[in-house]
Amino acid sequence: MSDVPHEPTADELERELPVVMDGQIPLGDLFSRVMQAIYAELAELAETMPNMSDSARKRTLADWVVKTKKQVVKLYAVTKWARDAETVQKCMVSSTTTIISSTWTDFFEGAMEGLNQKSIIPETLLTDSQVTQTLRDMEDIIRYRLRVSEIVPVEMSQYRIADGRVFFTVPKLFEVSLCLRGAQEDDGWFFVDVEFLINIRGDLTGLQDFPRIPTGIMKRHITDEADARLAFYLSLPEETQIGTDMPMRPQLPPGAVDTPLVRVYNFLRSLRNYVYVLSIRNLMAQRMRSLGWADYLTVEMSQNRKIMTVSYWIRQPPPPGRQNRFKFPLSGGTITISIIESHGPSQAGRGPTRSPKRRIFARLQRRAKLGDGIPSDEVEGLKFQVLWEPAKSALGVNVFPGIMPDHVLHVDADNLDLENLLRSVIERHAHSILEIYQYQLQNGQTRTVFSPTGVVTLTKDGQSSTPGFLRNTKSLMAEGVQALRVHLCADEVVIMTIDSRTGRLNLRDTGDLAAAGRGPRFTAFSEQLNENPLHLIPALMRLRLMPLKTITDLAEQKAKYLGLQSFRRRNFQPEELHKLGPSTRGTLYIQLSNFPNHYLVLVITDERFQYALITTRIMTESMYADMIMEDIAWLDFDRIHGEEIVITAHSTSSDMGIGKRKRDGDTSIPNESGKGDFERVTKSLNCIELVLMPARVAFMNVERQFKLRGIPFTHVNPTSGSPVTLELAHIQSSLARSVPALCVQSQDILSGAPAAEAAMPNIRVIPLNWWSEKNAQVVTSVKLKYVQQPMGKTAGTSTVIRPSKRIIYDTTQAVVSFLSENVNTCVDEFLEEWARVSKMVVIAREVAQMAKESSWDDVSLLSFDLQTVEFAYAKDYTVSISCQDQLSPMGGNFDLRFSRCGRLHTGHVRDKDQMFFNPHDDAEPFLRNILRHGHGRLAPSLHRLVTLLRDTLPIVTVLEDIRQEDVQNNRSVDTFAKAAGWYRLLYVEQRHALDFRLMTGQRVAILDASFSVFDPAGSRSHTEAGVGDMLGLKPIPNFKSIVTDAVRDAISSGSIQPGKVAMIDVGVICHTVSVCELGRRIHQRLVSHIAP
Repeated sequence: MSDVPHEPTADELERELPVVMDGQIPLGDLFSRVMQAIYAELAELAETMPNMSDSARKRTLADWVVKTKKQVVKLYAVTKWARDAETVQKCMVSSTTTIISSTWTDFFEGAMEGLNQKSIIPETLLTDSQVTQTLRDMEDIIRYRLRVSEIVPVEMSQYRIADGRVFFTVPKLFEVSLCLRGAQEDDGWFFVDVEFLINIRGDLTGLQDFPRIPTGIMKRHITDEADARLAFYLSLPEETQIGTDMPMRPQLPPGAVDTPLVRVYNFLRSLRNYVYVLSIRNLMAQRMRSLGWADYLTVEMSQNRKIMTVSYWIRQPPPPGRQNRFKFPLSGGTITISIIESHGPSQAGRGPTRSPKRRIFARLQRRAKLGDGIPSDEVEGLKFQVLWEPAKSALGVNVFPGIMPDHVLHVDADNLDLENLLRSVIERHAHSILEIYQYQLQNGQTRTVFSPTGVVTLTKDGQSSTPGFLRNTKSLMAEGVQALRVHLCADEVVIMTIDSRTGRLNLRDTGDLAAAGRGPRFTAFSEQLNENPLHLIPALMRLRLMPLKTITDLAEQKAKYLGLQSFRRRNFQPEELHKLGPSTRGTLYIQLSNFPNHYLVLVITDERFQYALITTRIMTESMYADMIMEDIAWLDFDRIHGEEIVITAHSTSSDMGIGKRKRDGDTSIPNESGKGDFERVTKSLNCIELVLMPARVAFMNVERQFKLRGIPFTHVNPTSGSPVTLELAHIQSSLARSVPALCVQSQDILSGAPAAEAAMPNIRVIPLNWWSEKNAQVVTSVKLKYVQQPMGKTAGTSTVIRPSKRIIYDTTQAVVSFLSENVNTCVDEFLEEWARVSKMVVIAREVAQMAKESSWDDVSLLSFDLQTVEFAYAKDYTVSISCQDQLSPMGGNFDLRFSRCGRLHTGHVRDKDQMFFNPHDDAEPFLRNILRHGHGRLAPSLHRLVTLLRDTLPIVTVLEDIRQEDVQNNRSVDTFAKAAGWYRLLYVEQRHALDFRLMTGQRVAILDASFSVFDPAGSRSHTEAGVGDMLGLKPIPNFKSIVTDAVRDAISSGSIQPGKVAMIDVGVICHTVSVCELGRRIHQRLVSHIAP
């Protein structure tokens, strides 16, 4: 049995086989190499990343994560394959086909178990039509899912379906395209592409890492994260669930419904806000720092990268030995851009901030698609918040944060340029600081210096430039840099600006008196202001004193060049110097050669430079020959060469408001003296000596009359807005354009005068002939409110008429000029002429309106020439009205001339005088009193006069006809007026008479004249006692029956209507229309009854 050979076992045979590795390595070595490589890369990143920018760090870290993830996945696959390494070893050393076949079969069965054979075996390709149909089917499925079951955020409700996928568009955020994994109900979504709807603008250097459409590694990272969020609650396929080391997938809470579209919306919105907006603005801030802003701008990001803080106008702390008493902040302000949660109102329920319409839409969608279910995710409400906080006491002032407009502190998806936001905030901040400086100068302790209009103004400094991309923004400073322009004196102007980058105050001089050596002085002032901005007002006051001596020297030198003597001081008492104003700081007296008692005075005050013409007198009784100022006239040289001079004469009395500057019609208020070029003063000294001083003498006489009457007056340009007529050209000189005219208000000079309402507010008084050897004259011009063209023979055909030597009327401009030969009485003469002319104008106007507005068609204006008004008041009956002595307390006298124009006389008339006779002429003494007693109420009085003339016309005409008829028949009959509405027909021989009395309502009473309407009982007693036989009129016998028969005959003939006549005991009352017929019949019966 021992000789039987030993059969080796299978294990022994395997041990005898050679070990064939054939390129295989130990799995432990592979693990060791991969871990060492990962560790080395991490160590390198730890050393290099701190020096990178934020975006570079994120990009480098993302690249490393993607690459390492690939290595770990490969290592995981190798580990799975290593489980069959022993079987592979046997296959490599076996020599039999059976062993090889068996080994490889086992190997492939074990190795291919975890692989997807579909990825190895190619499938049959689809045709184009199949692909198209598949996409269409997928679009129908997507459309069905979105409309029936999927919860779509309201913000993503704008979508379109095309090319087998859906494109969601969120305005100003992003546009994302998604697709379904399959047609089953539980198949989820997967991410395809995204485009962020942003515009950066500004400097795009270094911003290529933030494209609108992500690509490359960024696209891969977004895709992986979006797919992970879309499939967060989806279960993995069964073939991928290998082994027991796979983590459990998240499970939906009970009653919850998966909302993948909400999760992908929240992810993309957060990605857009965090990565794009804040990262882009952070990168732009870092670039601004590298381009010169590093010392004046700081940028900070919070750890969660949701808050970005930018501080500007950074200042270095002062040295320890130069600490100011007031501590100023080391920055000008901060801009904080943060991402915060936004929620709707509590009464609207949970959810982000939405409009009421969107909230209702979301509620309806949830109720229709989920029913009683709850969504797995809610839309996160996020928004950007931009806060601006100015540093307290920055540049010495406190600015209220609410001054920043909302449109500036707004994150606009169409413009993510941080420089635009920063410059807009800085410029608005600088503008507010300059506004506060302006308010302090105009309302602080120096308000007397800087409060006048135009002294301190906010302007745009044209020497500074603004970047082109800022010019179309809504910034307050569209062009140029805001600057504070401070007018110091004369032409001295200081421009103060705030540098947008550094926040430093800059002062520079732009005046013509500036010297090259003064530049360093302004630089020193600027340095002091930046160390302590509270020194602004004292610095400006010191700057004002610099050019004063230069200006005084220039004026004195120019006066000597012209041969004029100048003095820095004159022998005036302190109380006399106060007449130049309490704020006078210096004076220069220039004596005029032709008028030694007159001086041109340059007055230097805190507010401005003033120029005065003074008239002096030496007090001979004083010990030191003191001088006094008798008259002061202030000159405005800003309007001398523009033909808009203003010479304002101030009275030395404090109780008289005379000489105040006012607006003259359309002429704007003149600028304050001293703001123009100071050289104009020295250039105008000859004009002052030769022109203004002679005019001043004439003005003094006129002004004195105004002062005595307490009438305020101003000085205006006499040629402004009123052309020189030919009638005035011969009495005016070209020098008249170099001196002003006086202007008074009509309510002042015409106070108490008749017809003051006919004048416009401004009345001009212009002295004339002061430039010649003739006596000076005065022209007073009044513009009438009512334009009434002259008419008649005396009016002429010219547009300018001269009805008298002292009156000139421009019919086109409705301007009446009154010429006075005596300057000393010009005001009295004007008031006298005005009283006459104004009443004629009012009468002419009222007559013209009667003809147009009333029912009196036969009223017409016949003649008007400012002196006389003639008009027809009824038919061809006319009256001519003139007036005189209108300044008397009784209202003056009116002269009425009655006549007839003869236009209705067509037949032959024996007596031409009788043809033009107007019977109202007999009542002229009574009629004139109607106008005279209507003093101050001329228009109503004229209406009463015309009404009375028209109502009494039938009376006077019938009485005149009776008188002429009885004269022809040799009867002793006379007619005359007893009053304006009372006329009498007297039978001389019989001592009987008829009275015609006008009553109200166009009624006339025809009475027995012996009967007194005031004392009817007394008249009867006298008659009965026989007194009437000796004195007065006799009663008309049977007068009542005479009247009754006359009325009965008139009614029967149809000339009078029944009911229009009323019988009384002593006469009859009828209408004015019936007085002719009835008066004639009563006269005829009375004549036959009392005939001897």
